[in-house]
Amino acid sequence: MATTQTTPLLILSFLLMLDSIPISSFSCPLYQKQALLHFKSTLTTIFSSVSNPQDSYPFEELYSWNSDYDCCSWDHVTCSRTGTVTELDLRAVVPYISDLVPVFCDNFTSLFHIRSLKKLDISTNGWIGEIPGDGFRNLTELVDLRMRENRFQGTIPSQLFELKSLRVLDLSASNLSGNLSPEVGKLQNLESLNLNRNFITGNIPEEIGNLTNLRHFSVRRNNLFGGIPSSIANMEVQLLDFSGNSFSLQIPADIGRLSNMTTLDLSYNRITGPIPSSIRNLSKLETLALQNNKLSGEVPTSLFTIRSLKNLFIGGEGNSLIWNNKAKIVPRCSLVQISMLSCGMSGEIPIWISSQKDLRYLDLSGNQLEGRFPEWLAKMDILGILLSNNKITGSIPPPLFESGNLTILDLSRNNFSGKLPEKIGNAKSMAMLVLSRNKISGQIPMSFSNLQSLVFLDLSRNRFSGDKFPNLSDSSLLYLDLSYNNLSGKILMTLSRGIENLFLGGNKFSGDLPWNLTTLVNLKHLDLHNNEIRGNFQDILPHIRTLEVLNLRNNSIDGFIPKTISNLKFLRILDLSGNNIRGCIPQELANLASMIETPHMSTSNSDLGYYESVYYTELEIIVNWKYYLRGLSGRSLSLYSFLDLSDNTISGEIPALLGNLKGLKALNISHNNISGHIPVSFGNLKGVESLDLSHNTISGLIPESLAKLDELTVLDVSNNRLTGKIPMGGQMNTMNELKYFANNNGLCGMQIRIRCPEDIPPSEGREEDDEKHPWILWEGTWIGFPVGFFSSILIMGYLLNFQQLFKFW
Repeated sequence: MATTQTTPLLILSFLLMLDSIPISSFSCPLYQKQALLHFKSTLTTIFSSVSNPQDSYPFEELYSWNSDYDCCSWDHVTCSRTGTVTELDLRAVVPYISDLVPVFCDNFTSLFHIRSLKKLDISTNGWIGEIPGDGFRNLTELVDLRMRENRFQGTIPSQLFELKSLRVLDLSASNLSGNLSPEVGKLQNLESLNLNRNFITGNIPEEIGNLTNLRHFSVRRNNLFGGIPSSIANMEVQLLDFSGNSFSLQIPADIGRLSNMTTLDLSYNRITGPIPSSIRNLSKLETLALQNNKLSGEVPTSLFTIRSLKNLFIGGEGNSLIWNNKAKIVPRCSLVQISMLSCGMSGEIPIWISSQKDLRYLDLSGNQLEGRFPEWLAKMDILGILLSNNKITGSIPPPLFESGNLTILDLSRNNFSGKLPEKIGNAKSMAMLVLSRNKISGQIPMSFSNLQSLVFLDLSRNRFSGDKFPNLSDSSLLYLDLSYNNLSGKILMTLSRGIENLFLGGNKFSGDLPWNLTTLVNLKHLDLHNNEIRGNFQDILPHIRTLEVLNLRNNSIDGFIPKTISNLKFLRILDLSGNNIRGCIPQELANLASMIETPHMSTSNSDLGYYESVYYTELEIIVNWKYYLRGLSGRSLSLYSFLDLSDNTISGEIPALLGNLKGLKALNISHNNISGHIPVSFGNLKGVESLDLSHNTISGLIPESLAKLDELTVLDVSNNRLTGKIPMGGQMNTMNELKYFANNNGLCGMQIRIRCPEDIPPSEGREEDDEKHPWILWEGTWIGFPVGFFSSILIMGYLLNFQQLFKFW
């Protein structure tokens, strides 16, 4: 009996002992260990081969990968109980310097020998090249494959669609192109497909509907077009029975009902057509994101009958959706986020929104909403309210700022008036406040000093006045725009030291440039144009080395441009026009690196946070370009480089080295006292579109090299002392505005319809001379006739008198 009772206990103890044995006690197969060590050595060799030893990058993330130890004990490696490698988490193991040392996809091919892998994550490593499809075909047990944030080339290889066990496939932000193949429908077990932020084009294949286990489908920010596939939702068709009555019939599941879908994100593509009302049949749907497409038709109110729906994003830029303003909506869902941008909503803010007790984010921007800001909305506990670009009137209700959770408030581009509530500082969680382009007046409330979480504040283009400002030095402020108001006094300087963007233009600020501008160590954009500011330029601004944009246009700034201007290596827009700057143009201006580089459009397809989105929308730099004041938006700001020194008292000659500034879109040095010649090196300004040298004392010829400027559309050299022939060829043949060449000593050329002497053939010259000779002869005749006539009279008179005298004798 004792033996019988002991046996189960021994068995149990043995099982517990097995369970407690660490996985590392089972050695991984030698070939798998060698494959992993080969992977490490390949990468180590690449980065240790950098020519400069100081630039070598040791692989600290793979430090534990040592041949003396079992690979199951290494970091980033997970093994099964039998010791085979099943998971590799290799996220960001490659140092992020792939621009300096490119790392190609061939370097991870050794991993394809580990056929027991169920999970592989090689994200965020900057891999370059085509995805090796043949290698991935070997990993037949893969369940989870993540390769996001790399720099692949080409399309998604078809071999990935042969991995029948795959449940998660993440290729987001990986530079992929081509179409999404219908073969994706083979992945019957797939639960999550993430292709965000690529360059995939074509239609969304109907075969997506075959993935009945799919819960998460996201193709955000691609170039997809066509309609939303009918297979994505449970479609309904209307049939007639024999009595003539209609009834609904759902298409069978094998056609493609995605009943398990919880996230459907097709946003930021070029998808057309209507929003299928059949989406309401996705009974587990929690997030529907269709914004920023080219959808049309009426917004189906049936969306609000999806009980599971929590996040709704529709409308946005490019859409033609229509909102039924008369529809009576009784939501069955409990929404957390509502975003319906530019959906044609009109009238007052819909009252049904008040029923959404879990609402945390509301965006109804870009509609035609009217009336006042409702009290019921002001009292809701919401984190973000965005109502920009509507027609809302009245004052902003004080209860709005009583919520301790309000983080984002954007009421810009409306018709709000009155004063800001004094207790605005009670909203202590406020991070972004955008009230630009309204009619709000009065002083800026001092309680702003309480908003220590404030990052972004835009009160521009209102009617604020006064010379007293809140102390914002304890805030987290990165962006402050108070431009185009009636503010006066000295420049506001009680600011966060970390501020990056400061816009105070179009006010009545006076006094000297404050010396403590140099303490703003992160300042990138400084715009003080159209004020009454004095001070010496060379004393302050060249010491702010982080500056990218500096606009001091139309002030009373004195001094000169110092040689230390070259310290501003990030500066790409410099506008000192309309001041009292004197001295010469220093040749050190030619060392501004950001004006030398040719700007280019970023191909990034990255998602923007709300801060970046508002930053790009609200940021506007006003520049004088081609004789017009134009606004450059934050989104396109990196494409432009400007240098404007016009309307000062600058003298001396133009430094030839300025021809190095190949990135310039506009160069304006007009209305100064500049002499000398136009440098031949200006032919190297290959990006310049506008070149204004007018109203100076520049002499000599217009260089032939300007004919190489393929982007040039405006050339103004008027009111100088230029001579000779205007160059021909390229864009110079289009420079036919007479006023841009006026008031020079001796210019000629086909552009101003004055022939140059060297362009007149000799024979044509003689004919012209012959035509001139008769005029000269007749001119001599008409001059000589009266002279001869009067001379004859005088001589005859003299002879008569002489004859009489002779007779007298």
